[in-house]
Amino acid sequence: MTGNDWVTVALPKGRLLEPTEALLARAGLEVAAGLGDRTMLAEDPARRVRAVLARPADVPTYVEEGAADLGVVGKDVLMEQEPAILEVLDLGVGACRMVLAAPLATAGEKASPDTARWLPSAGRGLRVATCYPRVTEAYLRRRGLPGAVIRLSGNVELAPRAGLADAVVDLVATGRTLAANGLVEVEEIAAVTARLVANPVSFRLKHGRLAPLVQALRQAAAAGRKEKRRALA
Repeated sequence: MTGNDWVTVALPKGRLLEPTEALLARAGLEVAAGLGDRTMLAEDPARRVRAVLARPADVPTYVEEGAADLGVVGKDVLMEQEPAILEVLDLGVGACRMVLAAPLATAGEKASPDTARWLPSAGRGLRVATCYPRVTEAYLRRRGLPGAVIRLSGNVELAPRAGLADAVVDLVATGRTLAANGLVEVEEIAAVTARLVANPVSFRLKHGRLAPLVQALRQAAAAGRKEKRRALA
């Protein structure tokens, strides 16, 4: 674990970094400002807080191993990895959905939860390409669907076009990428947002240091949700 005088927060590269930086700033923590490809670690000596930048899939490892006391990570990563860490707070940013999607020609123009109607007629079952094999396997079991999971590292929407898979499980924000690749959403598996996570030992031993930070982030997240609701009203 990090020293008792400092709090280390692991932040994710990519799409979640910008909204996370804004949320931290709203909570009075400017430590993440300036983090990027050339700057992977930033410190706020006055508050004794440091931020480290990591691949999203590595954030739970930093937290679980005690290299970071807190972390920000998408719910999708937590669902896939099931790390032994505490999920403290739904930050409400980076909202998207994890969905099962299939080619328009087989799923039909209108998506339907009746997944069985477009299962391949051959006896082999459904081939699903995804970056989330654990979540996908659990989903197929839950829905009682026979099938095989094909693990990819990215660009899963290309798999049906290439003949590698019948369907995909992936994250969707606007749906434009699915549409561009001739895919249509069949069923939502889970809603996904960024979560604040904590190392269980740190959360106990450093509670006096971590509790005010968690509360500040909770208030910042609530304020962000109110602003979003007003904007949509």
